[in-house]
Amino acid sequence: MNQEDKFLSLIKQSKKIVFFGGAGVSTESGIPDFRSQDGLYNQKYAYPPETILSHDFFINNPREFYRFYFDKMIYKWAKPNAAHLKLAQMEQKGRLSGVITQNIDGLHTLAGSKNVCELHGSVYRNYCERCGKFYSLDDILKQAPAVPHCSCGGIIKPDVVLYGESLDNKVIQKSLDLITSCDLL
Repeated sequence: MNQEDKFLSLIKQSKKIVFFGGAGVSTESGIPDFRSQDGLYNQKYAYPPETILSHDFFINNPREFYRFYFDKMIYKWAKPNAAHLKLAQMEQKGRLSGVITQNIDGLHTLAGSKNVCELHGSVYRNYCERCGKFYSLDDILKQAPAVPHCSCGGIIKPDVVLYGESLDNKVIQKSLDLITSCDLL
């Protein structure tokens, strides 16, 4: 039995499958991963991506943060690929309990998956740091390339986990619940 047959056999035998993925799932949609030749870590900016994508940098230099963010973190044109669509189909058929992803691109949700744990947040959700008002991706893109501001004057922050920030405890707990109840990860 080859590897593919073994994999398909595991899927057929399982009753509660959970998918845990990251950047590799979205590369087929044209989104570069962090470490590839065209990835974020191989870009030429005044600061390394780990610095730009940190909470402290966002607070102290929002203009430079958003210049990088709008240029390198948002792929609004990207569409779900076969992997995203197959996972959504498996969930709809009751074969997949949920998706846990490190990706912030929202492609699992766009593909139709309902039970998605986005460990690092999503570019599609944004909020005012002052009043908490929600803004969509389209809302902040209307203000690009400027730093997006709320009607109250506060700076809008993407709902993505930056370096130096903690993961959301509710998302972690939901992910752990999915993992501990599955029979195939």
